[in-house]
Amino acid sequence: MKKKKTISAAPHVLQALPYAQSALAPVISANTIGFHYGKHHKGYVENLNKLAAGTKFAGLTLEEIISATAGKADKAAIFNNASQAWNHAFCWRSLTPKGGGEPPAALKLKIRAAFGTVKGCKMELATAATTQFGSGWAWLALDGGKLKVVKTGNADSPLTRGMKPLLTIDVWEHAYYPDYQNRRADYVDAVLEKLINWDFAAGNLG
Repeated sequence: MKKKKTISAAPHVLQALPYAQSALAPVISANTIGFHYGKHHKGYVENLNKLAAGTKFAGLTLEEIISATAGKADKAAIFNNASQAWNHAFCWRSLTPKGGGEPPAALKLKIRAAFGTVKGCKMELATAATTQFGSGWAWLALDGGKLKVVKTGNADSPLTRGMKPLLTIDVWEHAYYPDYQNRRADYVDAVLEKLINWDFAAGNLG
């Protein structure tokens, strides 16, 4: 007699940071990273595992869960935790110590085609990040073959719009408030000038 196949518990784990918690200082302090990564990001992963255990979502990738739950009110809790787990893992790689500077050649060509200059792209990212009302994200994304800057609220991302994210800036208050209080614009400018990871974005072009 065949054993009935059981749905295994969701295997999601908190991905390791790609650098030390102190590596983004002084732009983002080790204290802020410690709470942001060790409490918020970890919490999303743990909550997702609890919510997905024993359901059809157990064992699915974050991307699959996001696709299956986006826009469904009765699945909002699973979507929010899955999407926030994905967004944060993506965000950490969008930043790098000694970042900023000039993008790689292939990405720069696409940036110039879409925004005119790298400065123009950074200005659009800064505007999206500073004008996002409440919690959310600013993204550089690929829509078809063209680059776009988009902003999303709460747990949303370009994935739900059929776009391919290239990099992101987190503008939830817990991402910057311990270091910058209400000065979101200063935080965003510092990230763009000193931490943004153009190499990661270029790698995501595919």
